[in-house]
Amino acid sequence: MKGSWWRRVAIVTLSAGLLAGSFSMNTGLRQADAAAGDHNYAEALQKAIYFYEAQRSGPLPANNRVEWRGDSGMQDGADVGVDLTGGWYDAGDHVKFGFPMAASATMLAWSVVEYADGYEQAGQLEEIKDNIRWATDYFMKAHTKPNELWGQVGAGNTDHAWWGPAEVMQMNRPSFKIDASCPGSDLAAETAAALAASSIVFADSDPVYSAKLLQHAKELYNFADTYRGKYTDCITDAAAFYNSWTGYEDELAWGGAWLYLATNDNAYLSKALSAADRWSTSGGSANWPYTWTQGWDSKHYGAQILLARITSNLNMPEATKFIQSTERNLDYWTVGTNGGRVKYTPGGLAWLDQWGSLRYAANAAFISFVYSDWVSDPVKKSRYQNFATSQINYILGDNPRQSSYVVGYGQNSPQHPHHRTAHSSWMNNEDIPANHRHILYGAMVGGPNASDQYTDDIGDYVSNEVATDYNAGFTGALAKMNLLYGQNHQPLANFPAPEVKGDEYFVEAAVRSSGSNYTEIRALLNNRSGWPARMGDQLSFKYFLDLSEVYAAGRTVSDVQVTVSSSEGATVSQPVVVDAAKRIYAITANFSNTKIYPGGEGNYRKEVQFRITGPQGAWNPANDPSYQNLTTGNPVKSNYIPVYDAGVKVSGQEPGVTPVAVPAAPAGVQAVAGNSQVALNWSASAGAVSYTVKRAEVSGGPYTTVAAGVNGLTYTNTGLTNGKTYYYVVTAVNSAGESPASVQVSGMPQAATTVPGAVTLSGTAGNNQNMLSWTAASGASSYTVQRAVAGGTYTDVATGLAVLNYNDTTALNGTSYSYRVAAVNASGQTLSNVVMLTPSGPPVSTGTLEVQYRSGGSGNSSNAVTPQFNLKNTGTQAIDLSTVKIRYYFTKDGTEELSFWCDYAQVGSANVQGMFVAVNPAKGTADTYVEISFTSGAGSLAAGAETGVIQTRFSKNNWSAFDQSNDYSYDASKTAFAAWNKVTAYQGNTQVWGLEP
Repeated sequence: MKGSWWRRVAIVTLSAGLLAGSFSMNTGLRQADAAAGDHNYAEALQKAIYFYEAQRSGPLPANNRVEWRGDSGMQDGADVGVDLTGGWYDAGDHVKFGFPMAASATMLAWSVVEYADGYEQAGQLEEIKDNIRWATDYFMKAHTKPNELWGQVGAGNTDHAWWGPAEVMQMNRPSFKIDASCPGSDLAAETAAALAASSIVFADSDPVYSAKLLQHAKELYNFADTYRGKYTDCITDAAAFYNSWTGYEDELAWGGAWLYLATNDNAYLSKALSAADRWSTSGGSANWPYTWTQGWDSKHYGAQILLARITSNLNMPEATKFIQSTERNLDYWTVGTNGGRVKYTPGGLAWLDQWGSLRYAANAAFISFVYSDWVSDPVKKSRYQNFATSQINYILGDNPRQSSYVVGYGQNSPQHPHHRTAHSSWMNNEDIPANHRHILYGAMVGGPNASDQYTDDIGDYVSNEVATDYNAGFTGALAKMNLLYGQNHQPLANFPAPEVKGDEYFVEAAVRSSGSNYTEIRALLNNRSGWPARMGDQLSFKYFLDLSEVYAAGRTVSDVQVTVSSSEGATVSQPVVVDAAKRIYAITANFSNTKIYPGGEGNYRKEVQFRITGPQGAWNPANDPSYQNLTTGNPVKSNYIPVYDAGVKVSGQEPGVTPVAVPAAPAGVQAVAGNSQVALNWSASAGAVSYTVKRAEVSGGPYTTVAAGVNGLTYTNTGLTNGKTYYYVVTAVNSAGESPASVQVSGMPQAATTVPGAVTLSGTAGNNQNMLSWTAASGASSYTVQRAVAGGTYTDVATGLAVLNYNDTTALNGTSYSYRVAAVNASGQTLSNVVMLTPSGPPVSTGTLEVQYRSGGSGNSSNAVTPQFNLKNTGTQAIDLSTVKIRYYFTKDGTEELSFWCDYAQVGSANVQGMFVAVNPAKGTADTYVEISFTSGAGSLAAGAETGVIQTRFSKNNWSAFDQSNDYSYDASKTAFAAWNKVTAYQGNTQVWGLEP
């Protein structure tokens, strides 16, 4: 993209001479008084980019460089039927907050637009583009409809309550969105900005991808502009972490400016200028605020620089106010504005705020660099450039500590960043292990206090937090520093160096008791995996016996018995021969289907106690290979009790068994292409335990694994694109390792020519069910039932049906569903007509009481459920409230006892009571209801009158969280009172309102 985009934009010099220079940074000259510092800026840039690879969520690519990261968050979006895998984890946690993620991506894209040459000079241009693409791929995936954007995956408090690696997360990860009914202009416009800026980055190298980014950017900006609102009013979970304090006018201007630069469409410039006119002013003056800087929430600082340059180029009168506001801000960070100036530490850091102090200095440095490249006044150019240089050098080590604030870079860099996966605890504990198992290269920590004091402590998340937004402006500023001072600098070769791996799988064991004819073993199988962390649900270990003394006494292995006294999920075998000549036998403790993972006490290791009983007078455990070094008392790590994963040894030493050789490469591999699939078969390799199939999309690779642990000699790779050639190799695997790859074979799937004939669907609604039937379709091999709710996306509810009917028992009363049936064969599918059905329960008695409901705002995941009610008498006679009961239905999410409170009621909170009743059997999304009743003190409800607000609340006695997203009576969208038929009401024993589940 060198220079070409700038020529298309054609930013020119102000004729008045106030501002000059091109929109490219190449006009920036090194000033005499700017100090380079003793730093390798290419290395720092290389590592700052690498940090984003450590933050990746989802299925990692074949070129993943972070050996301690693996696939994670693979079910993201499954709760709403949308694929939301991918993107970045926000910080040291594992929530994907869309707002700061988009802000970070925009800053990185801006830095490439400005300083592509700086990245290229450091050999990092493709790396930064690859990392930007990782984020933009996710944003487009999350933009599921023109006016729908999924803006968060994971609940903040739930996520933060667990300290472990991303690869083995077990908590629920709810998905949150904005749409036309509950919009978020700030989130949508910021995401549009990220995609528009990135479309410029990829315009030359990948124009098709660039156009796709731009189309999503346009739709998102239109969504943001048409449906106004603050995103944290809709994604309320984000409010405690990334509340949109500045509103959305700054993002509307920011996004509009980037879309104008990407399209040259004046309509976007007009929208950006209109939004800027609505920016709030500061301190009673007509000026915009100038005492902060660009960040995940505040965008007007960056927007005003873009608009200053655009409007100057177009000779528009608005240019002056953008220029003056920009310089007020940059002067506040340098020489001061109106007698005020940002605080400086004794060591020279421009210190704005304690939370991420370095983040603000780095962001201010980046926009100072950008503006200094453009301003023509030599005093201002030098002032802003020197300021930016000094701040980046401070971060890299020119500070009173003479230490870097970037993990893995420079002298005395931070060792304990607040980052779960880099720490890699198996104990759900910040203090275990004492030191991080992984180096989080390139992560800039929060930084020092206003006195240059800093504590390198994992628990100090103010000073030692790391985040994608922390690194964004810092990375861009490093690209400029590399241009200014890094002409002779080189990134590190062979980066990153392989880490020295610690113990991942092992057994701790001890002799629990022993006698003349038995030995009882206590063994704990540990999974402390971290390269990367892995779920162990196919783990086992072997305890080896030497029974030579048993056979010498004329007895055999049949005289040895194993019994289990205690087990946390293991099945323990009887002794099995390993080496008959040497009388070596093995007992296998198999924990298959038991989850053992580095997730805390009770998860990272599982215990089994077993007794080995031999013949009296012919029992001697001392010669058993696995008995070595075992003592009574506390279990100790034993290398002589090897561990296996799916039958493959992963740790420990087996007794002197004949070594197992790596199998030869599979021979006779053949590939047969079909419709959307390629079927492979091969000949057996001697000594192979299983086979691995790898696939590439170009001849010769790189290959990625598509199937591992294949036990047979065939594999069919489905879901392929017809007309595209795929290349395959097969390897054989045993405990000694993996064979060389087989010869490469290829196949091109092709669709058949005849799809099934027509199919006609009909249906009948029932009580919590919809009954469907259809006609047979000629040529169909099976049928698939597809369902959509309220105009949403169709999803499969039944596949592979051989019959011509289906009863959908997951349908809920009162919800409208659209159904269609697909007749399927190898050539494709044929869709039926669409049938609309709304199940309903038996009619309820017509009463004179209406129940109005609103959500108390506790959110989908919360330790308290807070429904609020208002009862209205719609009849002509007064109602004695002591005869009234309300039922609110929910899922209990566990077995813990519950407590009820009425926090406020106009009829008197003391007159409101609650009790919990189990729904047995459970009905759909209800297994419990809370029945709310009134004492005589509540009085009567006159005809036409309302009770007014009744605020109730209930919690579990251990205060653990509820998942309200699957509660029958819950509706987060009801923030104002509205009649709600999923809450029922009764007068005496007569139901007078609502639909039971």
